[in-house]
Amino acid sequence: MPNGTHRQQPTASLSRRGALALAAGVGAAVVAADALPASAEERTWRTTGPDVPAMAHFDTVMREYMEARGISAGSLAVSRHGRIALARGYTWGDSGVATTRETDVFRLASLSKNITGTAAVLLAQRGELDLDAPVADFVDLAPLPGHTADPRLDRVTVRRALQHLGGWDRDVSGDPLWQDHAISRATGIPLPLREEDLIAHVSGYELDADPGTVHLYSNYGYLLVSRVISAVTGRSLEDFTVSDVLGPVDVARMRAGRSLSRDQEGEVRYESRYTATTVLDGSGATVPYPYGGFSMEYRLGNGGWVASAVDLVRYCTVYDTPDLAGVLTPDSVDEVMAVPETGGGATHYGLGWYVRPTAGGRNTWHFGSAPGTYTFLARSNGHTVAALFNRRGEGDGLNWGEIDSALWSAVNAVDTWPAEDLTPRYF
Repeated sequence: MPNGTHRQQPTASLSRRGALALAAGVGAAVVAADALPASAEERTWRTTGPDVPAMAHFDTVMREYMEARGISAGSLAVSRHGRIALARGYTWGDSGVATTRETDVFRLASLSKNITGTAAVLLAQRGELDLDAPVADFVDLAPLPGHTADPRLDRVTVRRALQHLGGWDRDVSGDPLWQDHAISRATGIPLPLREEDLIAHVSGYELDADPGTVHLYSNYGYLLVSRVISAVTGRSLEDFTVSDVLGPVDVARMRAGRSLSRDQEGEVRYESRYTATTVLDGSGATVPYPYGGFSMEYRLGNGGWVASAVDLVRYCTVYDTPDLAGVLTPDSVDEVMAVPETGGGATHYGLGWYVRPTAGGRNTWHFGSAPGTYTFLARSNGHTVAALFNRRGEGDGLNWGEIDSALWSAVNAVDTWPAEDLTPRYF
């Protein structure tokens, strides 16, 4: 069964370059009182979605996981061979906490990466995009005045960016998508930063490794691919994905997230112990970390979608039942999951998925993490599970990644899968 590695987004990485000597998100150590959960004594447990007695143990898994971590909102969906067997919303909170519906949307964080990979491969399938073409063929990678681009940028292809082989090492140079304040100070570009600002700034970096030689997880590479998709289609990544990837499988709730989304209908409230200095303007205001401590507006390609768990398992019919979904062909699915030129082994990274080949096929999965968000999506042996939560680990010392093994134990414990397909209820 899948056993992915939790990759928590850095919020205080230091760069070896003077321009990024200070990490973004300063102020992210102040307790935000309005974001703290209620005490356990004040909480009640609420569940929405159809009761499925044969799968009641999934409720136990989610309840134990959420209570141990003080999570107030969660969502779970399980499908088998493309048929939705379970869709649940979970709430553990006092009367002031809204009840989570099974269709409520959550920020997906890095689960967004496989959506970008799907969109890119769809374009390749149509003959509109060569995945081995340099990103620079589609995106202006000219650096800011006074800076020189690394000539190796021409060797960063779309495929390499999707497989984290672009040569950017966030442990060495920091993750520019989390360093708005440092970049603004170094460049004089006012907040809020735009995608163009980030690209022009990072294009003046020296790469940390030769493209194609080492797997270095990079959110920035996915930002570039989102720009490639826009250049090829003449549309935004959101518009193209909604119409051409999600439309054929009737997923209508999934959309681009927004930094200030706490009052949006159908979206859960994100919780964090921390505050941060806003990156949405230059006011220096202190804000709850999930609401302005980082920008959602330029990270759709790497971590900016919102969706419900049931939306995710429906979207995965693109992979689970490709002939019926009519988006990617089986050959294109194989291309998404193919072993990269380097970084293979028992587990490798495809085009937005972690992949483990097995005797019977392959397990694929991804985790996502950002302030106020923790997510998990996995596929194995015809089963797909998605679990979404409205907070992440913040110094609690707990293993948040254990949701993986807990849910797959629940899958294996189902004696008889329910005959009813819940798909028509939601799509």
